[in-house]
Amino acid sequence: MAYLASYSEVAPDRAEIDVMPGMVLIEFGVDWCPHCQGAQPFIEAALGEFSTLPHLKVEDGPGRRLGRSFRVKLWPTLILLRDGQEIGRVVRPANVREINELLLS
Repeated sequence: MAYLASYSEVAPDRAEIDVMPGMVLIEFGVDWCPHCQGAQPFIEAALGEFSTLPHLKVEDGPGRRLGRSFRVKLWPTLILLRDGQEIGRVVRPANVREINELLLS
């Protein structure tokens, strides 16, 4: 799956996430967030190297249960899962290297 430009208002249930096979990258944030906007070039560049990695870009905020279930506190937060289990995360990435290190874990 290629890089996604916008955050989706529709989020999968946590139970769906927990049974996803293989590697999945979930990105939490909102389109209007300056930190999210600033990180997008880094995220897009990193995902260019991992074009087959599923990328879920989920809008977060008050009343958004999926982000709370992952204890997301700052945006953007990228969480890498393997078979539904978190294996790493990056919060407010400042460069491509941080994201690549996550994706290579």
